[in-house]
Amino acid sequence: MTLVEHHQAIASQDDVLLSEARTQFAALCYRVEANKPRVLLITSRGTRRWIVPKGWPIRDRTPAQGALQEAYEEAGVIGDAAERPLGLFTYIKQLDDGSRVPCSALVFPVRVTSLRADFPEASQRKRRWFSPRKAARKVDERALSEMIRDFNPNRFRL
Repeated sequence: MTLVEHHQAIASQDDVLLSEARTQFAALCYRVEANKPRVLLITSRGTRRWIVPKGWPIRDRTPAQGALQEAYEEAGVIGDAAERPLGLFTYIKQLDDGSRVPCSALVFPVRVTSLRADFPEASQRKRRWFSPRKAARKVDERALSEMIRDFNPNRFRL
């Protein structure tokens, strides 16, 4: 199934128009402890589901830089983002006005060097480290779950 076909299926299921499809950039934030990767998940502001930081494109920033900026704003992450994406997942986003649009999120690995206690959305979200296997079970999107489960930080230069 192509990405367009996937968006069409989502659109028909959820009464949203394909023409409204939007792109976001996401960060798969990780660190390595005792030679084992750990993945940082955050809660969404509305439903409190476990998600990865993501957001809209930012003018004058590469997609990887945009993902890193979202990781800082939503999770207090300081680190380095790979320029090569890990993959893509799709989901339906509810906007502030209550409307729903299909989104495609391009996921970039972000190696976390430190976490700030004070960050822009600290009062709105929880953050927690998980093993990749457990993190994969926590997220709702199947493609994201598979990316997290199969994540190998050794494949990326940071």
